[in-house]
Amino acid sequence: MATNYVQEGETLTLTAPYTVASGDGALIGSIFGVALADITSGDDGEFATCGVWDLLCVTGDAFVVGAKVYWDNGAKKCDSSSSTTSLIGVAVQAKSGGTTTVRVRLDGVAI
Repeated sequence: MATNYVQEGETLTLTAPYTVASGDGALIGSIFGVALADITSGDDGEFATCGVWDLLCVTGDAFVVGAKVYWDNGAKKCDSSSSTTSLIGVAVQAKSGGTTTVRVRLDGVAI
C-alpha cells in the first residue's frame, strides 16, 4: 500500500474566511465547502467538499435538474449566473424562482 496517502478529501479542515453557520457554504481560496459546524472567521473548521446539499440561493433564480450552480461569494448564496461567480456543482432537483434553496451536488474540485 502506498505510504503517502493522506485522506479521501471529502471533508477538509480549512480556515474560515468569514463567519459561517453550520450548513452554509463558503469559498476558501479556490475550494468551496459546506461548514459542518459554526465556524468563526479566522478559525479552522470542517468543510464538506462533496455530497448533495440544500443551499441558500439568490431570490428569483430557477434551476432545472442538471443546471450548473454557481457561488456568489458577495451574497454568500448560490446563483444561476456565471458572470461573476464560481461553478460549484449541479442542481439535482428542479427549483422554482419562489423558493430560497437549491439542492446541489458539489463537484468537489478546485474552482
